[in-house]
Amino acid sequence: MLDPTLIREDPEAVRRGLRAKRIDGAEAALDAWLLADEEYRLLRADLEAKQAHRNRESKRIGEAKRAGEDASDAIRAMGELAAEVKRLEERERALADRLERLQLDLPNLPHESVPEGESEHDNVVVKEWSGAAAPPDAAPHWTTMGDWGWLDAEAGARVAGAGFPVLRGGAARLVRGLERYFLDVLQEAGYLEVRVPYLANEASAVATGQLPDKEGQMYRVDDGFYLIPTSEVAVTNLHRDAILDADALPLRYAASTPCFRREAGSYGKDVRGLNRVHQFDKVEMVAFAAADASYAQLEAMTELSEGLLEALGLSYRRLSMCTADMGFTQAKKYDLEVWSPGQERWLEVSSVSNLTDFQARRLQVRARAGGAQGSGKPALVHTLNGSALAMPRTVAALVETYAGPDGLRVPDALVPYVGAGPLR
Repeated sequence: MLDPTLIREDPEAVRRGLRAKRIDGAEAALDAWLLADEEYRLLRADLEAKQAHRNRESKRIGEAKRAGEDASDAIRAMGELAAEVKRLEERERALADRLERLQLDLPNLPHESVPEGESEHDNVVVKEWSGAAAPPDAAPHWTTMGDWGWLDAEAGARVAGAGFPVLRGGAARLVRGLERYFLDVLQEAGYLEVRVPYLANEASAVATGQLPDKEGQMYRVDDGFYLIPTSEVAVTNLHRDAILDADALPLRYAASTPCFRREAGSYGKDVRGLNRVHQFDKVEMVAFAAADASYAQLEAMTELSEGLLEALGLSYRRLSMCTADMGFTQAKKYDLEVWSPGQERWLEVSSVSNLTDFQARRLQVRARAGGAQGSGKPALVHTLNGSALAMPRTVAALVETYAGPDGLRVPDALVPYVGAGPLR
């Protein structure tokens, strides 16, 4: 969530950032927050004055009693004052809760380097890289994978429903190999591998910003749990309410999990084959960094994902996402899109984002030298996350780029993980 001091002291700067994000209801939430905050501060001043008066009167009554004086009138007045203090305290708690709820509706503000824009068409291509040449007659992956018996959408629909395809044979082996390869690369880069729950409670989803923003995109199950839309939710919550050792930053984690998303509103070519599914596997990077190092960490994480695509020989481009296409929690975000030769279009396979202290304020993740046992005031960390990489579209691009008459030609980087191929 946003820093309440920033909202209070420079509301117009906050308003400009909210307008740039173009998220419905954000400005209305800001106006409501400012009104509630003004009421809260006035009430707080009145409450503190009455609490101080109550304390003085309590002391005076005690002195009168010890002196044998009649304090009945003062005691009666004290009762009325105590009732008023209790009423104000209850109102204070209600206003504090309202302020926090309204803060949850305020998105993160864009970094000054983020391009201004109104839609995805205003995203800026900042890098392109050309990989292996695809066959001139490359077929869409769903055709090739269907012919090879790798992709079975009908079986998945029987088991769960549309958007839950079954991968067979070489496709399942390819996903397993990609997962191992990605995790090995991240381990070499200093990321600690973790295995995390696939369910998250409501507090965890609120802490990372999925709620209340993306409730319609998440699967809710019985007992108040949500299926994780990304392992970011679980991994970032590992340090909730913790004071980290500032000298140990950045802390970097890697996790491979299935991800579950409703993907409401998707249709047409967007949902063919593996383009957009409701359950998919992804290797995720999460970092906790010092505030003055988080943007350097963003670049490093993006370059790490780019290195995976280059090792696989897949043509890609990096987009700097504009203010309106960046998302609720991000201050700056890069998307990596891989070229799909069989569809002749770009497919997103990674998003890498700096969330600054927006998540950390919800999570109350702070750092100071010496950690919890150190001295000095702890400071909020910055959190970052990124895909390295999402499996379905990576598999789609590999199939469309490397399919041959005998099967899939395996890129050199994957040979230790799936064999030399051709893979069928």
